[in-house]
Amino acid sequence: MKNKGLWIVIAVVAVIVLWLLGAYNGMVTKQESATTALANVQATYQRRADLLPNLAKTVKAYAKHESETFKEVAEARSKVSQINLNAGDITPEKLKQFQEAQGQLSAALGKLMAISERYPDLKASENFKDLQVQLEGCENRINEARQKYNESVQDYNVSIRRMPNVLISGMFGFDKMAKFEAETGAEKAPELDI
Repeated sequence: MKNKGLWIVIAVVAVIVLWLLGAYNGMVTKQESATTALANVQATYQRRADLLPNLAKTVKAYAKHESETFKEVAEARSKVSQINLNAGDITPEKLKQFQEAQGQLSAALGKLMAISERYPDLKASENFKDLQVQLEGCENRINEARQKYNESVQDYNVSIRRMPNVLISGMFGFDKMAKFEAETGAEKAPELDI
């Protein structure tokens, strides 16, 4: 009788330990998936930032007097490169700051593309066409990467907030992660001064 009670206690403890290990490992896996998705977003934004100098050089060759726009593109690109998101301590404020810098870069890029409308020779340039296609693809990849990140974060956040995981997620430092959100005014079409 005494042995039977001891075996029951050992079995219950073993089940609890196995559940804790499974829950912890599941949360680690989901967190890593979300942080990898964030790194992919950053890599895609970096690709866009790397394409901009080539685009600016190509446009500059045709539109030498548009120096203010080139200055805005360079400043926005510089600002973007100074903001790094650390998946370990990503907050809604840091994510908003990152998105605002990316928005400024997008606005500068929009102005640069608007300049191209004034120069028919530029629009016919193979270099410019290639860069336009690359940037369009890059914008699509950014959107896709942000969506994948948000999906991974949602999966992770749900996982750490569901019972019974919520009982241990706080103990082991699994905090809710922030998602990318649309910028203020994103629902309105941008106006381009051409």
